[in-house]
Amino acid sequence: MMNTKLRRTGLAAMALTVSFGMAACGSSDEGSGSSSSSSSSSSTPSESSSPSESAAATGEFGSACSAVPADGPGSFEGMSEAPVANAASANPVLSTLVTAVTEADLVDTLNSAQDITVFAPANDAFAAVPKKDLNALLADKPTLTKVLQYHVVPGKLAPEDLAGTHKTLEGGEVTVEGSGEEFTVGESDANVICGNVQTANATVYIIDGVLMPPAA
Repeated sequence: MMNTKLRRTGLAAMALTVSFGMAACGSSDEGSGSSSSSSSSSSTPSESSSPSESAAATGEFGSACSAVPADGPGSFEGMSEAPVANAASANPVLSTLVTAVTEADLVDTLNSAQDITVFAPANDAFAAVPKKDLNALLADKPTLTKVLQYHVVPGKLAPEDLAGTHKTLEGGEVTVEGSGEEFTVGESDANVICGNVQTANATVYIIDGVLMPPAA
């Protein structure tokens, strides 16, 4: 009954406010002025780059990428240096998922996996699930484990390889539709809201829905 309710929730697309800070474009012309003023002005843009600019530079895409910290362990650069469970734990957008992974004792499994793709529900995806159903899921370790494993696919899928049907760690199949920077995942049509996020052993696609395996 809990899973029926989860499917009926119709997990809504997460409406995160996107703040695409436009970096002030200083003069790029190196005139005949002093070299000291040129070097001074050239150091400013890199120090003030926004999260969304950082995403554009490194290949991440999606409206929610602006919610990822600009620096530190939870930033795109910081996440790229840690195995996936540790990387997610540093990202405030994924704190509920990290709680679920910890409850299911999957931290070591995910950290030690080689080359995987993770469809990672953002906090708002879990918040869309009725609280009593979410609490029941977190307390049911076998079902929770199956649900979380259904979000993991072997191999690091690049955006151009994402569309299609993929076998999951849970054993079932999940279908991704779309192209470019617009993708939906699973029967609930969860949207990819920040994609192509790299960790040391995984490619992460942050989504706005919780996926349910067909047999769960």
